[in-house]
Amino acid sequence: MPGGLTLPALCLLLLPWAFAIFHKALGDPASPGPHYLLPPIHEVIHSRRGATATLPCVLGASPPSYKVRWSKVEPGELRETLILITNGLHARGYGPLGGRARMRRGHRLDASLVIEGVRLEDEGRYRCELVNGIEDESVALTLRLEGVVFPYQPIRGRYQFNYYEAKQACEEQDGRLATYGQLYQAWTEGLDWCNAGWLLEGSVRYPVLTARAPCGGRGRPGIRSYGPRDRKRDRYDAFCFTSALAGQVFFVPGRLTLSEAHAACRRRGAVVAKVGHLYAAWKFSGLDQCDGGWLADGSVRFPITTPRPRCGGLPDPGVRSFGFPRPQQAAYGTYCYAE
Repeated sequence: MPGGLTLPALCLLLLPWAFAIFHKALGDPASPGPHYLLPPIHEVIHSRRGATATLPCVLGASPPSYKVRWSKVEPGELRETLILITNGLHARGYGPLGGRARMRRGHRLDASLVIEGVRLEDEGRYRCELVNGIEDESVALTLRLEGVVFPYQPIRGRYQFNYYEAKQACEEQDGRLATYGQLYQAWTEGLDWCNAGWLLEGSVRYPVLTARAPCGGRGRPGIRSYGPRDRKRDRYDAFCFTSALAGQVFFVPGRLTLSEAHAACRRRGAVVAKVGHLYAAWKFSGLDQCDGGWLADGSVRFPITTPRPRCGGLPDPGVRSFGFPRPQQAAYGTYCYAE
């Protein structure tokens, strides 16, 4: 058409614009705008309790003036907790985690965060944010602890905890409320439990490997969900998470009452183990003992790594429970914990 654009000319006109949009969608460094932070090679960093973990954050180039802000994204609370701020020369820590965190400083463009003495509550999502006053950038990383999830209910029986009581109960047993991701991982490793329990995010769920009528019906295996519940009013069990131990768990044989169990551990420079201690020793140290033993909460349990006849009667490894016998019943040994 006279005076109009031909199709080839229109394609040549639009081609640079199309390539610019394509490169920007891919995050191409050549696209317009500053891109100082390099994408992490690994977005998930694995660690254990007590270890030193490094969360990588590296600049590809240095802006004229900038700050790096490290924060932790708190699950279920829609907020971020400030950990550390640095201008490349000086750094300042904030909050409980800030006292154990420092910059790696491997080179002048290194803004990686080092966390010493990793704790259970350190697991989660972290953000490294570059603030340069023009166009802020950030990268997100996940710190994931190797650990074990265990269901927990008190001596009063099932469904006794509101959310806050479940959280406290896990902490008293050397653990913390498990996240959904931790429960899902435990389910893939064999956790099958028919009682619903609180998770850290405030939801209530339970893992089913073998679908059956009393356990949510005969549908497909999976993580059954009750959805978000009232944290103060609704009552369920708890799913707790713990990780590797700094000390060791050992068994003291005998026919002891609960008070005698405490005395037996004290004579050995130890304390009666908590439920989380026993699960961690079973998971990470391969503790295998076909004898019931007192634990600090008044329950009697024993860990089985290699299932066998006359030793719990179940085909899979795990921590077996005799429940909560009378404290005066002199019928069990005890599991002690010493650091």
